[in-house]
Amino acid sequence: MTRLLIIGPPGSGKGTQAEQLAGHFGIPAVSTGEIFRNNVSSRTELGIEAAQYLDGGDFVPDHLTNALVKDRLQDEDVHAGFLLDGYPRTAPQAAELDNFLASQGRSLDAVIELQAPDAELEQRMLHRAQKEGRRDDTVDVFRRRLDLYHRETHEVVSLYADRGLLVSVNGSGDPGQITAQAIAAVERFINGRGERS
Repeated sequence: MTRLLIIGPPGSGKGTQAEQLAGHFGIPAVSTGEIFRNNVSSRTELGIEAAQYLDGGDFVPDHLTNALVKDRLQDEDVHAGFLLDGYPRTAPQAAELDNFLASQGRSLDAVIELQAPDAELEQRMLHRAQKEGRRDDTVDVFRRRLDLYHRETHEVVSLYADRGLLVSVNGSGDPGQITAQAIAAVERFINGRGERS
């Protein structure tokens, strides 16, 4: 049973790495971004509300995000483990996740942080916007998301670092090499924790 969280700034390749890591560890990737986009395109009640924030480059409010993630984490396929991508993004969301997992006698095994320079992240975003035609990917929206990440999500990174759960990985370069480095780092970390306990 492996419970992981991947975190990093927008454009850092979280989605790509989440899929690869989840496949390696045999656990489902739970992506809030994908769930939001599916709801927006399907024009569900949550999607219509979430779109107002996403289109402006803002984070979806905690109460909406928490409810969606908690509902997903009660599905049968995540009981044996999961990899969270895009959640928690704020300290209150991290506290909500802690409480939810504790209520089920579970906790996170490791938190993977992808690191990359802001200039590289912006270039990746522009390339992705052209390739995928994503209307929410503009320079202004991206820079607002990056600013929000540095102001809000950095606090979450610090929180997990203080708990000794953080595994930092260089997110620059070839995606396959990044995946290999992340897998090796997580396995070393989890095995090391098992030896210490």
